[in-house]
Amino acid sequence: MKWQFNDQRPIYAQLMEQIQFGIVTGEYPHGSNMPSVRALALEAEVNPNTMQKALSELETQGLFYTRRTAGRFVTEDEKVVRKLREQLAEKTIRAFFEGMERLGISKKEAAGMLEAAKEVK
Repeated sequence: MKWQFNDQRPIYAQLMEQIQFGIVTGEYPHGSNMPSVRALALEAEVNPNTMQKALSELETQGLFYTRRTAGRFVTEDEKVVRKLREQLAEKTIRAFFEGMERLGISKKEAAGMLEAAKEVK
């Protein structure tokens, strides 16, 4: 995974989002064993405590489960992943419309632009 961060939000929150995206897109397949906290932290170039905080939060959300001595695994619950995908899609849509409004384009105009873009091949 290519990790990208900005200074506008806490790193652990950005880690969470990027891992969630990895789960939704299949980079971390359902039921797969996650790399260790240390391995992920090294890859992302963050403190292991920061990575642990992000993973613990995601486990609280039901995206991971832990097997003693075997590690952390991605949920196999399709409903949880589907709900996450819908939440991420809604967030992306809201950000799109907010960006369009900053450009002076109404939601109706923006929706029309989206509809027209579907026709372009």
